[in-house]
Amino acid sequence: MSTTPPARSLIVVTGASTGMGAATARELARQGFHVLAGVRRDSDAEAIRAANIEPVILDITRPEQVAELARRVASDPAGRPLRALVNNAGVAANAPVEALPLADWRWVFEVNVFGQIAVTQALLPALLAGSGRVVNISAVLGKVSLPASGAYSGSKFALEAISDSLRRELAPEGVRVVVVQPGEVRTQMRRRGLAKAGELTTDMSAEHRRRYGPLMRAVVKQIDAFTDARVSAEKAALVIARAVTDRRPRTRYTVGRDTAALTRLARVLPDRLLDRVLAANLRPHFEKAG
Repeated sequence: MSTTPPARSLIVVTGASTGMGAATARELARQGFHVLAGVRRDSDAEAIRAANIEPVILDITRPEQVAELARRVASDPAGRPLRALVNNAGVAANAPVEALPLADWRWVFEVNVFGQIAVTQALLPALLAGSGRVVNISAVLGKVSLPASGAYSGSKFALEAISDSLRRELAPEGVRVVVVQPGEVRTQMRRRGLAKAGELTTDMSAEHRRRYGPLMRAVVKQIDAFTDARVSAEKAALVIARAVTDRRPRTRYTVGRDTAALTRLARVLPDRLLDRVLAANLRPHFEKAG
């Protein structure tokens, strides 16, 4: 890891408009790094702009914007090296595998997988030159897949595997690859995901609503029930900042007790027993008949 002082280093944070991304940008800026904060709209850019935070318009699914970000990093007027890339941008779509339209499957993977790869590939020359670090924001659902989380979990499982390959490929070159696995965090993405779940349920065929309607309502209620237990975006940002700055980083960091507990269960329980545990946790949220 580079020993360049923070004030002389760049960090890129994607998905920095709100939530964990914005909180991470602010925390790293507070520590003295110059943060290039990826946002999608001019209004978001003005909201995040602050000392040590330079907003950049970035939709990670648009090649021209990814290329412009790479040019900005390579031509930094102060000649600062790229200390880290935080791949935080992401989307969620909660629906059963059968009922989620293929267009939504493709959208989730385009953002959560291919967009991350595009940014990483574009910035790897700068990271290699500065012995930088890649920090990929996964999720507890990248280790344990729940009912109606197939698309989101599938994308995060993929990101976990890609991170493992990338870590082993880049280790000889001095670039560390770290995964951060948040659980339930209070973010706008979670609220948008719930709204999207409602839309998807409404748009289901009559047969799909009959088969999956009770499940979807239970899933939404279960998520809402965890409101008080969720970690704040600011607390999650402290863990992400550690993943960026720890001299000897772990390969994975967890955020929240739910993440630690679920990942531990997934390691030790047989699949069928884990299925029963997860079903038992969801059962109280189903509507009672009659």
